[in-house]
Amino acid sequence: MTIEMKYYSGIGSRDTPPEVLEYMTQRARLFEDQGYTLRSGGAKGADRAFARGTQRRRIYRPDYVNQAAMDIAEKYHPNWKACSDYARRLHARNAFILLGRKLDTPSEFCMCWTPGGKVVGGTGQALRMCPDYGIEIINLGAARELTY
Repeated sequence: MTIEMKYYSGIGSRDTPPEVLEYMTQRARLFEDQGYTLRSGGAKGADRAFARGTQRRRIYRPDYVNQAAMDIAEKYHPNWKACSDYARRLHARNAFILLGRKLDTPSEFCMCWTPGGKVVGGTGQALRMCPDYGIEIINLGAARELTY
């Protein structure tokens, strides 16, 4: 019997407000109860808040990226040539966070926080990718209030 895995991506700014971080941790607990596995990057802030709420997680580091992930990242980055190698790897790990290690299993949704709900920073890189892969975006930075 094959068990189909359900994935979501939990990401966001390192400067996510404390009340949103707590909400992310609570949501991660709920998502785990619903059978979801978190995909994230392990960075300070939002990534770690999601990870605190679940044991079911896949954390992708910049040193994990391969050429296929780099190619995807280059396609979505507005100024790839200006990025250092390390910055490129940080952006490329978003391909794994959204699509899995084999880049063939999109997350069902991406929950994140960016200031004002804008498409900015490293999180913005992931958000630019989501529509092309059919991944729903839930940006808590655009929410008027958080419902517990």
